[in-house]
Amino acid sequence: MPVLIGRDNEIETLGRVLDETTAGHGSAVLLYGPAGVGKSALLSHLGDEARRRGFTVLPLAGVETERLFPFAALHLLLQPLAREIERQPSAHRLALLDTFAAPTREAAVEREAAVEREAAVEREAAVGREPQVYRVALGLLEVLAGATARGPVLVAADDLQWIDGLSREVLGFVARRAAGHRLLIVGAARTNRPELFGSYAALGLRALPGPEAAELLDDRSPGLAPALRDLVLRRAEGNPLALVELPKAVSQESYGQEDLPLTRRLEASFGARTALATPACRAFLLMLAAEPTAPLGRLISLAERLAGVPVTMDAVQEAIDAGLIGLTEGRPLFGHPLMRSAIYAQARPYDRVTAHRLLAETLGDDPERRLTHEAAATTGRDDRLAARLEAFADEALANGRAAAALPALRRAAELTGDARRGTMLLVRAAELAGRLSERERARSLLERADLRVAGVVERGRLMLVSDGATIETSEVPQRIGEMVGAARRARDEGATEVAEELLWRAAIRCSIQEPPDRTRTEVTAELDRWALGPDDPVRLAVLAHADPFGRGADPLARLADARPELTDDHALHYLGSAALALGDLSQCARFFGRAAAVRRREGRLGQLARSLVGSWVRIDLGRLDQAESESAEGRELADRAGDTPIWQGLTGAAALIAGLRGETETAARRLLDLRTRPGLEQLPLAVALERQATGLLALLDGRAAEAYDALRTVFDGTGAYPITKWRAVADLADAAVAAGAVEDARHVLAGLPELARQLPSEMMVIAAVYSAAVLASDDEAEQRYAWALAELPAAGALARARLHLHHGRWLRRQRRYLDSREPLRTARDGFDRMGVRPWSEAAEVALRATGEPAARRTSVLDDLSARELEIVTLAAQGLSNRDIGQRLFLSPRTVSSCLYRLFPRLGVTGRNQLSGVLSAAKPEPAR
Repeated sequence: MPVLIGRDNEIETLGRVLDETTAGHGSAVLLYGPAGVGKSALLSHLGDEARRRGFTVLPLAGVETERLFPFAALHLLLQPLAREIERQPSAHRLALLDTFAAPTREAAVEREAAVEREAAVEREAAVGREPQVYRVALGLLEVLAGATARGPVLVAADDLQWIDGLSREVLGFVARRAAGHRLLIVGAARTNRPELFGSYAALGLRALPGPEAAELLDDRSPGLAPALRDLVLRRAEGNPLALVELPKAVSQESYGQEDLPLTRRLEASFGARTALATPACRAFLLMLAAEPTAPLGRLISLAERLAGVPVTMDAVQEAIDAGLIGLTEGRPLFGHPLMRSAIYAQARPYDRVTAHRLLAETLGDDPERRLTHEAAATTGRDDRLAARLEAFADEALANGRAAAALPALRRAAELTGDARRGTMLLVRAAELAGRLSERERARSLLERADLRVAGVVERGRLMLVSDGATIETSEVPQRIGEMVGAARRARDEGATEVAEELLWRAAIRCSIQEPPDRTRTEVTAELDRWALGPDDPVRLAVLAHADPFGRGADPLARLADARPELTDDHALHYLGSAALALGDLSQCARFFGRAAAVRRREGRLGQLARSLVGSWVRIDLGRLDQAESESAEGRELADRAGDTPIWQGLTGAAALIAGLRGETETAARRLLDLRTRPGLEQLPLAVALERQATGLLALLDGRAAEAYDALRTVFDGTGAYPITKWRAVADLADAAVAAGAVEDARHVLAGLPELARQLPSEMMVIAAVYSAAVLASDDEAEQRYAWALAELPAAGALARARLHLHHGRWLRRQRRYLDSREPLRTARDGFDRMGVRPWSEAAEVALRATGEPAARRTSVLDDLSARELEIVTLAAQGLSNRDIGQRLFLSPRTVSSCLYRLFPRLGVTGRNQLSGVLSAAKPEPAR
């Protein structure tokens, strides 16, 4: 195995990862760094070592020209796994076959039978549609998990940044679930932002230090003239690829271009290696660069037409001998992506256009690629071709293939001779980029749009796209006013959906940025002008965000009776958004949960992240497991999409969850993430979440004064909006009692009871009754605790357990030890069910201090993780592995493996005995 110079630490790290994978602890690792830093070489070295250890190695690589073709990379990955696919249950097998193959006769017969079993509406929905990304993801997970039964598996994915978006999403899904299998996913990406690939543990590669760089150069190019050696070392700056490639192209007499940027030097280096190639070889290389996935025979035939001279396998062998390409299972592949880029870039424009024209003429069996090459072969304006591209985009969108529609719309905008039409196409392309979570691309497309020719509706759509691409935090009232004006004009033009989205976005800004009251009034006045129906989801959402205390009581009353279509994710999201702004915890979880289910099922991951903000309220509902999984998923999706406000909110929620679980190191990391991401101070909501999490951690650590100071700052602003302030009331009250700051806390919260009367949402009522009891004087405490526990909404599970803990502690301070035991037991058991370990332990300590005669009985369930207990509980209720997997978003195989491991620990031999285990494990009241 070739020695990699200067990579000892990375090789040692990856060796440990291989050991852990062999032992059944799979994981995912990202090798990242700039071009030429050695990612591909290290990945290749890892593959060789894995094979030596008995791994099945599944390589794949992103191809730049295929990055917009859905599932292109996965197609290559699954080719060696055809037999494993055939072993899968029909649902997974058909999802993969529908995606990746023109079906065999047997598969086609099976598909027809499966379709006949579906309901008529499902059959109609399935025809011509792209398989949903999550169905494919579950299918791939099952296939790879099945392969690990015969030995550990390594998926080695090179050039992740060029892998198509859907394949990358699927790989990320599998990467997050590799831990329970002998499965290792290692990707390599040319990026300096590893957080964009959040499913992977990051391992960065940097340029080689001076001694190692010199060692590599001398090893690969011994005997260089001293001046040339010094020049290569100086200009390569430790980049391994440059150290290897530059000496091959720079002659001893012509080394003087020291002002070239590194990337240009490398591409020039690769191009120089083709200077002495024959015309036949150069033509073949250009055809390969233009269409890397074409069969070898077709490439040779087209290269002959391009060059005008005979092209045979001799030209291919010439490229192989020169180290420009290799052959893998008969497929020609460039040795490095930069080599392909350089060959394409340095070809004459005429030759590039001719190559695409020839490809278009011969790809009649693939209309999509043919159209792509026709567009690339066109050098001027062509309205007919632009219309064909737009028609293709429309068809792709109708079939759920937004990723394929995006490049078609972009190219159509370039080809059309109508300036306004071009702007409209760019707006559509930018909207799609936003839906696909490609915010940088959306910004780039917006910059090319000509606002001078845009109409009222196009300007409104442009504003929506720009608002989705970035949140401008300066001139808040002005920006909101501009959005309201755009909504008014769009509404008057009949563009209802654009107008509604604009006004809702303006209202959202009222919640997260706290503008003056006059700005809020401007938003609600425009809404009133529209005269929407009283139960319209847009009306409820706008009122809730723009003026919750002034006009929130009406939408609050209507949310409980709202019954939108379960497939209408827009209406569901509007209603969930309204519930979040008002503090209606139960309805927020209900509507956001249903919207998330639709968006997850349809693979709209950028929009899914916004529906996962429901994880905030699940904390108050006491559903920490679900809150934790949803916040983790949402953080990753929001980060990938560049949706900073959503990422900030979910990161704050993640810090709170970790703190409540007693995972202080994780909570501290999440807080550091939140504080170091630019833009925190510009969004009051994010600041409030950071202060709340900081205060909670300090409180749990016994630093009461520090906790109170942090939480007190949440209430220093002038705004009075639930999601930025009142959700931290319970923490403030707890900290005030611990820090001896009860009088100050009463002053801070003096206006809370009146606000709760104006807006009697679950969150506001919880805040009001909790603080009234905890901050009460000793003379009033007994009555206040009884009243608070009676008035507390059912949704306040976490607050109820906290109130019992405070009540028990107060009774202890009054030396009423026997009376304190019941509320302390209730608190302890409630915290146990929710997984709130610090307060559970605090309740247990307080309970023992009362003279409780016996410790609580140890249950066989105590050693289970929260997720394991959830699986056991659902299985005991009679749910199948498939049903449990769908509810928890796990594969049925993972559920089956989990139960198989747990049966011996629980002392059972089958799932029919689980209900008895759960019943027996219920704690008995102490006597």
